[in-house]
Amino acid sequence: MRLDPGVRFWNYAAFSALFVTGAIWLVADQLKEAESGELWQAVAANTLMLHGTAAMIALVLLGALIPLHVQRSWRIGKNRISGAIMVGTNAVLVATAAALYYVGSDTLRSLAADVHIAIGLAFPLLIVTHIVLGRRTRAHDLARDLAGRDLAGRARSRPLEMPGGLRPVTFSEDPGSR
Repeated sequence: MRLDPGVRFWNYAAFSALFVTGAIWLVADQLKEAESGELWQAVAANTLMLHGTAAMIALVLLGALIPLHVQRSWRIGKNRISGAIMVGTNAVLVATAAALYYVGSDTLRSLAADVHIAIGLAFPLLIVTHIVLGRRTRAHDLARDLAGRDLAGRARSRPLEMPGGLRPVTFSEDPGSR
């Protein structure tokens, strides 16, 4: 199920910002011990603030995606496997982010950081895979509908039904056209 262009833009923008700020923070954090460590400490701190801000925006967008995209797609059976992986991955990223912020144990913080970084770096690949699979499914469904076939590949003997019990009305069936 394709997202509205505005929602799609803001999701791409927020998750791109998360990836870029996370990657910059990762590099800056590694360079804090270098000769110019003071500069990298400042870069890491400022980038982490931007990352947190982008995360808050992404949380709002994720909340909007649940009724606009996730529930609708699940109901009609579209892209369920990669969609479930996306929901689970986002849940792990949110949980590990909360752990990084609130957990006091160094061992748990270290584990949460490692998981958050690994998933965060892989996340763009997951998003692209989900989009490609969704578009492939959409193109397949469109071709099948144009060919007048049902899900099993059999010729459709009745008109295509629309969601919510609606169906296309031909000119001759429209009572207002007489």
